[in-house]
Amino acid sequence: MIPSGNSKANIDRFLGYQDEYDRYRPEAPPLVIELLSNYLGRRPSLVADIGCGTGLSTFLWKGAAEAVTGVEPNLDMLSKAQEKLRLLDAGAEVVSFVQGYSNQLPFETESVDIITCSQSFHWMDPGSTLQEISRCLRPGGVFAAYDCDWPLVLWPAIEARYNRLIATSDALLAELQPGADQARKWDKEGHLGRIKASGLFSFAREVVFHNTESCDAQRYIGLALSQGGIQSLLKLSPASLEQDIAEFSLEVEEFFQGRTLQVPISYRMRVGVK
Repeated sequence: MIPSGNSKANIDRFLGYQDEYDRYRPEAPPLVIELLSNYLGRRPSLVADIGCGTGLSTFLWKGAAEAVTGVEPNLDMLSKAQEKLRLLDAGAEVVSFVQGYSNQLPFETESVDIITCSQSFHWMDPGSTLQEISRCLRPGGVFAAYDCDWPLVLWPAIEARYNRLIATSDALLAELQPGADQARKWDKEGHLGRIKASGLFSFAREVVFHNTESCDAQRYIGLALSQGGIQSLLKLSPASLEQDIAEFSLEVEEFFQGRTLQVPISYRMRVGVK
């Protein structure tokens, strides 16, 4: 049974494309470790990464914490994370993954040093999730919800085409699912305000930073197609976005012309210290 405050539609929209998600999405940058460990004031004993997906933000901690547990409700995403764990040469004993929900975490009260949500907090009921995070954090523990900005910084025409593709997908999805159990997400701009308004943290702020990763046309296109709204639409009506995807892909390929570029990825992190 899904705990109250969670949406089955939110969880199900990520079914079936764990491989594409893992292939194209950015890994969490190492600066996350430095920022959060500094706020904690020491090396963390236990880090919990909730809504961890395929573990892109979980494996980051395998050399920087005594233990890290990724928590993910979607079984397809969780299976990919566990598959990657089985292939890990070193540090596997530090990392674990469990199925679970953000407002019903499998941790003892005041047992966790750092809790993170990478690209996931906007899918969670903020009230019940923040209450549960506060319960699990030790005094002085750190919560961080961080996201990268979409689209990746590249070129105005390409970014505008990306935004049109997403908008078209969202509009078509709404037409195909009138009155259905729609996936709900909370605006990321409100994360910091909700953390402060909860009254559960002694300190809160936003931190902005960037990372750089290699990107070619295939990856840029893959990042767009890995977005939850597009994947949901393709499951319902694969042909409805065919022309838009073809036009977007052609424009991206013409821009890259076979090149691999170093692309900046901007991040916004909302931090709360208990």
